Amino acid sequence: MKDQVWAQLRDEATVVTQNEPLLTSYVHTCILSHKSLGAALSFILSNKIADDVMSASVVRELLEEAYAAEPEIIANAAYDIDAVFHRDPAIKQQLTILLHLKGFQSLQVHRLAHYLWRNGREPLALLLQSRNSEVFGVDIHPAARIGKGVMFDHATGIVVGETAIIEDNVSILQSVTLGGTGNESGDRHPKIRTGVMIGAGAKVLGNIEVGEGARIGANSVVLNAVPAHATVVGIPARVVGKGGCKTPCETMDQNFLSEGI
Repeated sequence: MKDQVWAQLRDEATVVTQNEPLLTSYVHTCILSHKSLGAALSFILSNKIADDVMSASVVRELLEEAYAAEPEIIANAAYDIDAVFHRDPAIKQQLTILLHLKGFQSLQVHRLAHYLWRNGREPLALLLQSRNSEVFGVDIHPAARIGKGVMFDHATGIVVGETAIIEDNVSILQSVTLGGTGNESGDRHPKIRTGVMIGAGAKVLGNIEVGEGARIGANSVVLNAVPAHATVVGIPARVVGKGGCKTPCETMDQNFLSEGI
């Protein structure tokens, strides 16, 4: 997947330089001057996250360290690109995802923060969490575990708590919160299983499981476990259907009228 995505990105970048001369320097600097997806990603993210205190070169060194230690971080990024490309009808090129989509970019910054957190560098991980929130409007605790093939669509206002888990192949829209229900300690955040789609503005609260292939309607407040392949909507959310598409994260079907509402 990684090599396939990188080849496609380079092909698309070459076409852009031919069709839009004003972007030639930008695309060459971000894509064509690099030899791998990891190199391009580290360059793009470091320049996004850097500030007057922590330079782009320092952030890039951190990213390259993480990529060398855990190559699966780059592999996961390629799966994320592929997921967004196939799920978002507004995306015509994979290049757009890498260069411009803050949902994708914020997820990759989290992957670095998570690497640092697991390796005992918690203060630095928290700094990256803060910069991620400031730059992209996405607040993910560095300890949260997130799989591959994940799409944060639009992404603004997404919040993911410390003990949350998001498995592979999940789609989450803007303003979603995976949070706690109060001042609890310990394991207190949701577990989102593979194939789930969470609609815009939904709040999933507490140490509850959202089962494989479930759908959560926009602006719902989920306080109880959601069965696999169920559709839930409302405040508080209730089950309104079950047995639909096995992977709503891929179809992104948010018309719940078919479930008998």
